[in-house]
Amino acid sequence: MAKRRPSPEFRDQLRQQLDRCWQNDCDIDPLILRARQLRRLGRFRLARCVDQEVLPIV
Repeated sequence: MAKRRPSPEFRDQLRQQLDRCWQNDCDIDPLILRARQLRRLGRFRLARCVDQEVLPIV
């Protein structure tokens, strides 16, 4: 069975939810938030690249 695409209303709800989450996570580094977002979108390789930017240099 083919998956249906989310309705525009549902996408708007998701966008609003993400905006609320970003406001709650304001103390977290923006790169960490970006990596989380990329993982949610299934962009695991890009998320790993962003993770490398967050790692401390020792």
